[in-house]
Amino acid sequence: MLLVSYEFLLFFAASAVCYYLLCGRFQWVVLLAASYLFYLSGGLKVTGFILVTTVSTWLLGLKLGRLKGETKAYIKAHGLGREERKAYRAKRKAVSWRFLLIGLFLNFGILAVLKYTNFMIGNVEAIFHILGSEGALGRTDWVLPLGISYYTFQSMGYLIDVYRDKYEPEKNLGQFALFVSFFPQLVEGPISRFDEMREQFRRVHRFDGQEVAFGLQRMLWGYFKKLVVADRLVHAVLTVSRDPGQFGGSFALAGMVCYTVQIYADFSGGIDIVLGAAQVFGIKLPENFNRPYFSKTVGEYWRRWHMSLMAWLREYIFYPASVCGPVTKLSKWGKKRFGDAVGRRIPVYAASLLVWLVTGIWHGASWGFVFWGLINCAVILAASELAPWQRKFHEKHPGLKDRRAFKGFQICRTMLLLSLIQTLEYYQAVPLTVKMIGSMVFNFSLSAFWDGSLLALGLDGWDWALAGLGSLLMLFVSLAQRKGSVRAQIREKSWAVRFLCWFGLFLAVLVFGAYGHGFDASQFIYNQF
Repeated sequence: MLLVSYEFLLFFAASAVCYYLLCGRFQWVVLLAASYLFYLSGGLKVTGFILVTTVSTWLLGLKLGRLKGETKAYIKAHGLGREERKAYRAKRKAVSWRFLLIGLFLNFGILAVLKYTNFMIGNVEAIFHILGSEGALGRTDWVLPLGISYYTFQSMGYLIDVYRDKYEPEKNLGQFALFVSFFPQLVEGPISRFDEMREQFRRVHRFDGQEVAFGLQRMLWGYFKKLVVADRLVHAVLTVSRDPGQFGGSFALAGMVCYTVQIYADFSGGIDIVLGAAQVFGIKLPENFNRPYFSKTVGEYWRRWHMSLMAWLREYIFYPASVCGPVTKLSKWGKKRFGDAVGRRIPVYAASLLVWLVTGIWHGASWGFVFWGLINCAVILAASELAPWQRKFHEKHPGLKDRRAFKGFQICRTMLLLSLIQTLEYYQAVPLTVKMIGSMVFNFSLSAFWDGSLLALGLDGWDWALAGLGSLLMLFVSLAQRKGSVRAQIREKSWAVRFLCWFGLFLAVLVFGAYGHGFDASQFIYNQF
């Protein structure tokens, strides 16, 4: 059952009705039942994986909590001195560390085996081929469980937080299972934190007409992005990517621009549906986007795009990696050998490299995604190295950075750079990506954009007009968001304006949405992650 399907809308409406009819402290049970029904719609076989992750993480969390309690009780009962307490805590922490590793290896192992086995087999076959040995090892046909990357990261974040004594472990298995499986966010994210969600799931949520209306309005806006813009542009994107030999030059540029718009409309539209659906239930999920295409640098873009994933990577990979023993020793060695400036950079470089390797692999099991991650890393680190020269430049020209024209230049420069980097996602092969970028430069024809050539990409003039108008509307809304919530701004208008806005948007989705054969089987881009 996909978020863009009639079945989901009926399921969501029925769940909301049952949720508010049972207006009491067991509302969470309705959400849990709805979440597992939603998951079961994807097949009974894959449900075992989320159950293993849920139960193992819950049990290990309880074990970590008991170890912490036993440590405090022992120290209190035996009146240990300062050094004795320190030694005993270190000993018990080592025990907790082993249980944490069990959870991490088990659950990330499940994710790795299911998602990356074929990738590893392909690489082994390539090595055998280089060594002169022929033969195929075969491929697995395992079905990737729904949302496995999201719920694995989310549950492992919980386990690490319990290990760090950030909060007490959840004793109610049902409520923890709801945290792992909450159906609106299961397939698109965002990646939530347990301390942010625990009380929301426990609390009684009375029906609030304004909150429900806001939630439905956000869902409607998400469906507009997805159906009117993303699912229309996807035809042009697929046409170019399936036959790059024929569609080079101006077509490759058009495909790159379409993909840049499509991936934003698709992913942010899905997140709008998710956050809106959760708001109908009175649940506030973390925002995942903050107008990323207005970023002035690539680093700023990644702080504003898929924010929950980047926050997870920053807290659970970047910071621990930058202060771990091997990196600290390497940093000290670098300071002695090459000076403080180099030594201070080593932890940042090492941790950044690890984060972007994980980011690339998380996005997809291919070397194209690995290089995509490394290129992002290289650009961000290069920008940090150039920051001193940039500061000196602005000291010489103090008024320049505040001018709108210069800010516009920075945004356009960043968008062009990001679009070029995203072609690795688009073509999934480094040599082909380089070839297509070269064709944009050497085989470019400006006339292709008005002589009807773009009609060969599978969109007629009406489709291009609708995609363009939809993109302009997304731009207008993003600009309006600088003043706060657009829904709140519309609420302050007259009833006639409110009606025109929301009923007009509803009609746009109904009339101009890219429906047709395969509608119910359409996928969000980030479902695969």
